[in-house]
Amino acid sequence: MRNRTTGPAWSHAALATMAAAAMAVGGAGTAQARPEPPAVGGGSGIIIDSRAECTLTTVGHDREGRLLGLTAGHCGDQGAKVRAEADPSYGVVGRFVYSDPTLDYAVIEFDPGRIAPLARVGATTITGIGAPAQFPTVVCKKGRTTGTSCGVAWGDVRATNNETWTQMCVLQGDSGAPVLVGTTLVGMVNAYLGIGCFGPEVGTNISAIIADLETRGDVGAGYHPLPAG
Repeated sequence: MRNRTTGPAWSHAALATMAAAAMAVGGAGTAQARPEPPAVGGGSGIIIDSRAECTLTTVGHDREGRLLGLTAGHCGDQGAKVRAEADPSYGVVGRFVYSDPTLDYAVIEFDPGRIAPLARVGATTITGIGAPAQFPTVVCKKGRTTGTSCGVAWGDVRATNNETWTQMCVLQGDSGAPVLVGTTLVGMVNAYLGIGCFGPEVGTNISAIIADLETRGDVGAGYHPLPAG
């Protein structure tokens, strides 16, 4: 007869088996920690549609509070999916919502919570937006291919008021890189002429991009970079 208080007399082996099974069930039900979202800001590398590698110009918000980024327009078309080069396995973090072939810039809308947005990447900090650089101002850029390089600004040799030519080293993959005077964003890298780093860099003025976003009055209107904290 079994004792109603103590219950059945289990063997030590049986108890050990049950304990192991309970731990396995408990472990299976425990939520695993989610990976941290990749940190992304002006100068970070991005991968577009798993094929093109470019550089993010800046991260910020528009008038409606959307979390946006800018990069070169030739890096992708509207709808293109964006991954952070720092952690491609994390998955898609945003999408191109607009791509302008004339000024060669694009707007990326990031999924909130899918990135950790930065105003500072390495030694590059963006504190605001400024007017195009004029000769002989020295400007610097941070690209995912060639890192940080600086050079004199030649100004807009085509007199379009939309672009500035500089003597900075840029190569493929640097497209979209922020061009700065100190910590003020004045443009983005779009192309280089000549062979390698010996030819001038051609970039779109950030003031022309902001003006175009305002004229469109759509996603990106009222854009401003993250405050540097």
